[in-house]
Amino acid sequence: MNNFNNEQVANLPPHLAKYIVDQRYEKYTSVDHAVWRYVMRQNYSFLKDAAYYPYIPGLKMAGLTIEKIPSLQEINDALANIGWGAVTVDGFIPPAAFMEFQAYRVLVIAADIRQLEHIEYTSAPDIIHESAGHAPIISDTDYNQYLSYLGFIGTKAIFSSKDFELYETIRQLSILKEMPGIDEDVIKKTEATIFEQQQNLGEPSEMALLSRLQWWTVEYGLIGPLDQPKIYGAGLLSSIGESASCMRPEVKKIPYTIDALTYSYDITKPQPQLFVTPTFQNLIDVLKQFESTMAFRVGGLSSVKKAIECKNICTLAYSSGIQVSGVCTQVLEGPGSSVAYIKTTGPTALAASHKQLHGHGKNYHADGFGSPVGNLMGATKPLEDFTDQDLTDAGIELNQEVLLSFESGITVQGILRDITKQGTKNLIFSFTSCTVKSKEGLVLFDPSWGVFDMAVGTSIVSVFNGPADISTFEDQLYVSPEQTHQPSYSGNDYAYHALFAKVREIRGQIELEPITTAQLAELENIFNQVQASHKKDWLCALEILEIIAATEEDGPFSKTIRTYLERQKTEHPSFTTLITDGLGIIDAKLIFQ
Repeated sequence: MNNFNNEQVANLPPHLAKYIVDQRYEKYTSVDHAVWRYVMRQNYSFLKDAAYYPYIPGLKMAGLTIEKIPSLQEINDALANIGWGAVTVDGFIPPAAFMEFQAYRVLVIAADIRQLEHIEYTSAPDIIHESAGHAPIISDTDYNQYLSYLGFIGTKAIFSSKDFELYETIRQLSILKEMPGIDEDVIKKTEATIFEQQQNLGEPSEMALLSRLQWWTVEYGLIGPLDQPKIYGAGLLSSIGESASCMRPEVKKIPYTIDALTYSYDITKPQPQLFVTPTFQNLIDVLKQFESTMAFRVGGLSSVKKAIECKNICTLAYSSGIQVSGVCTQVLEGPGSSVAYIKTTGPTALAASHKQLHGHGKNYHADGFGSPVGNLMGATKPLEDFTDQDLTDAGIELNQEVLLSFESGITVQGILRDITKQGTKNLIFSFTSCTVKSKEGLVLFDPSWGVFDMAVGTSIVSVFNGPADISTFEDQLYVSPEQTHQPSYSGNDYAYHALFAKVREIRGQIELEPITTAQLAELENIFNQVQASHKKDWLCALEILEIIAATEEDGPFSKTIRTYLERQKTEHPSFTTLITDGLGIIDAKLIFQ
């Protein structure tokens, strides 16, 4: 994996490499660069006054310019100065993986760029949204600390199986919307599926709630006084439509507190309300409030039930330090809503301090794992803290038959063959010829099933998403089989690209020397080709006008192009705002600095 000589990228754990794709900079066409340039110029026109940070300095600190799509090397060179890095991925990746990149202080950037047809807004992640939206503000210390903290919390957040279904459908919609010629009915059907899934999520999971906090801050956040806030959310910074419309009075502005958790969102529509934080420190404070309620901080019965609902690999950590990683499918309740017994189904691994214990990997526990939780009946101290003398005094000796009776009523009876310890803590008691029964007499383990490895611990103190030792489950990390659409071009498309390339070349030349008669003639020739062969064009004509207006503002060629653009607005109403805004920048003679 190319680490771009960036320490943060180099430090990424191996399991995240499967989500990284090559940027393939050469695949960006001259039209793609023109789309980037148009959006960035429009953003500057509005955001120079509305964005929280100084726009151009922010871009430079992130390795970006107005003129061209940035290379990943340029971004990494710049972000390295503030202790961050960047990688490119294929569209939406699973939320847990996205959060983990962020926890490692690595910005995830979609490698693709929106089509010209979606220049104003796309629901799909693209390089404009990710780099021009997120990267420029990372230089703010409080904000980048919030991002990495949010990432860390996200790696622990438990999601539900319904969350995962919704993620897959949202990813599918984002891919469909960037496919040229896609049937609109297919789009509507997928949007309807998303709406139905959102309405039937049930009680929101930790990941769903955390996603709301991310949405109302990182993506759509405002900062400052409630009546005059500035934009810092990347979804707004990268949308030339919504960045302006969001400031209208009809978009309600609400002080950002933990109550933002109660507001769901729809990625397919403009937001009816936005949240305003007075400072970035407030974002951190709210996140701390949320963290204090999470299963990895709380543990206990309610947290184990969240793991069961997840239906994916979670880790249940005992008070002794042993960590059980697998798909949790059952929990028995003990006195006072305590956890009496936990059970996983399928490959399970046991670890301590996030390192797999020798001989207790998912191949050994291939069919699942079960174990009691709690104190022994009548014991004066937790079993996990028993010394050798305590064990002897309690009649618990190796190679002898042992009967353990728990306060929950669960009994474990068998021949004790081994005790696994870490430091002073007892982690595992391994039995042969073992029978485990519940208080009601239900057989939880039968001697014919083999060795019973009993995890030792008074309580479940933490429950979190994913395995304790990620290296033991690398092969089970999910990567969507459906890839984003890569455009295929016709001969006419390539001819159109060539016109943009020539305009870009001339624009670069006249930055150094005055425009020549030959160059003017070439631009007129390009414009004639646009009119003849690319009848829905507006952007190439606008770029030509930009050059011409600087030399002959009211000349005949300028007037011809303006007449053409006005006609395009009439014939193609969807172009009206785009053309009007483009002309506005040309006429304002904005200096991009």
